[in-house]
Amino acid sequence: MSFKTDIQIAREANKKPINEIGAKLGISSDDLLPYGHDKAKVSQSFINSVQDRADGKLILVTAINPTPAGEGKTTTTVGLGDGLNLIGKNAAVCIREASLGPNFGMKGGAAGGGYAQVVPMEEMNLHFTGDFHAITSAHNLLSAMIDNHIYWGNELEIDTRRVVWRRVVDMNDRALRQITASLGGVSNGFPREAGFDITVASEVMAILCLSKNLSDLQERLGNMIVAYRRDRSPVFARDIKADGAMTVLLKDAMQPNLVQTLENNPAFVHGGPFANIAHGCNSVIATTTALKLADYVVTEAGFGADLGAEKFMNIKCRKAGLAPSCVVIVATVRAMKMNGGVKKADLGTENVEAVKKGCPNLGRHIENVKSFGVPVVVAINHFVTDTDAEVQAVKEYVEAHGSEAILSRHWEKGGEGARDLATRVAQIADADMANFAPIYPDDMGLFEKINTVAKRIYRADEVLADQKIRTQLKDWEAQGYGNLPVCMAKTQYSFTTDPERRGAPTGFSVPVREVRLSAGAGFIVVICGEIMTMPGLPRVPSAENIKLNADGDVEGLF
Repeated sequence: MSFKTDIQIAREANKKPINEIGAKLGISSDDLLPYGHDKAKVSQSFINSVQDRADGKLILVTAINPTPAGEGKTTTTVGLGDGLNLIGKNAAVCIREASLGPNFGMKGGAAGGGYAQVVPMEEMNLHFTGDFHAITSAHNLLSAMIDNHIYWGNELEIDTRRVVWRRVVDMNDRALRQITASLGGVSNGFPREAGFDITVASEVMAILCLSKNLSDLQERLGNMIVAYRRDRSPVFARDIKADGAMTVLLKDAMQPNLVQTLENNPAFVHGGPFANIAHGCNSVIATTTALKLADYVVTEAGFGADLGAEKFMNIKCRKAGLAPSCVVIVATVRAMKMNGGVKKADLGTENVEAVKKGCPNLGRHIENVKSFGVPVVVAINHFVTDTDAEVQAVKEYVEAHGSEAILSRHWEKGGEGARDLATRVAQIADADMANFAPIYPDDMGLFEKINTVAKRIYRADEVLADQKIRTQLKDWEAQGYGNLPVCMAKTQYSFTTDPERRGAPTGFSVPVREVRLSAGAGFIVVICGEIMTMPGLPRVPSAENIKLNADGDVEGLF
């Protein structure tokens, strides 16, 4: 049986003018800043005007550890939002924007799939409303001002060996990971080692996604540490006097983007922090605005629950005062079989025993999410090769873990396919069963916070960190940063730092390679294993198949 591609389905969408989508949430056309006919930014003045309203129910969609078999977290987020609207609820979706790097690399698009998509699909996966370009420009403006300050006399006495602010570009380009800058003679400045990260790994991206308004944004930007002096004292972005101009560049990017699902329901798509290096959630301003306008807000967090949901709870919710009413964990029968040892080529063959063998990965995520005091529902994202016996095996396993699993066919049928899931999620959210709390307090020591996540979420035996790292953490505590949460950076494919160890492994350690202070964003980045802040392209990048056809339409995005 052949199916239409995501881009074919998206191109056939019966989109409504964006002012009609805004009207569903009570946003007048005067409060929308349109980018064409099908996307718009919501004005800051409107956002300010609704702050006295009560909040709706927040629903988080997360997943098991990603596998090559596919899980469909964004697809489920969109399908659930459509399903809630289908059963008569006033619901909105909040997801992240897509990075050009993964789009042209190996991931492809990030707008859902099948009949559970957000549109316009091509624009969302390309330049969209220019937010990422603004973030890239603001970040690199600061880079230029740092080097310019050093060139014109270095009044701040920056140690050029200790400039920690790297440049960014929104592309996977391994050649830029480590570079030598300012070569070519006296007029080009003082040569030094430097490098690039991908834009989604920028602290500016994390700050935009955690800021409540423009004044909060500028203060956070000013708090970023960009370099150190010879006496190891920090130099902040405000010392370079870059925070004001950076805020000007980010003024429009700070306003949330409103688009629509295939079923013409409202979706906020805003921000895109790297789920490994940063907190991997859409912007606080988009989520909190949606909560003022809708009775139910469905959002997602990057990668599996060990990364995305943990950071959503311990960082985003802590910083923004949010509390989810229900969490949906996405799983597939195919992924369970892959966790159970089945090769990708054999996933289409029924194998109930492999499903059962792979379910402990799902079980650990259920236990972890419940430890935050939030009720859990498992969404089995349906594939046509799933058999009744395999689906039943997952349901029985989840029931034994005190939750319930619901088969959802949103990829194939849109909101109608998610009707059962939406009905149950709404019931749980309305019952106010959640008693949410982060798993560690603000005043716990930084290394103890790392240890808590590693042991309680990953189930590691220990954290391995040399004395230099432990001393650095103690120094930051002495400088007043000890109350910050920790942002764990590790592979998304496993509870461990080894991407090949699937399932629910035990008997392992978590090696900490490096720690970084994101003083503006307000967290400590803990780099574990071999995580990189600048990805590379695969042997055959998606870009090779992306082109314009004879009609001028984009082909190759998926």
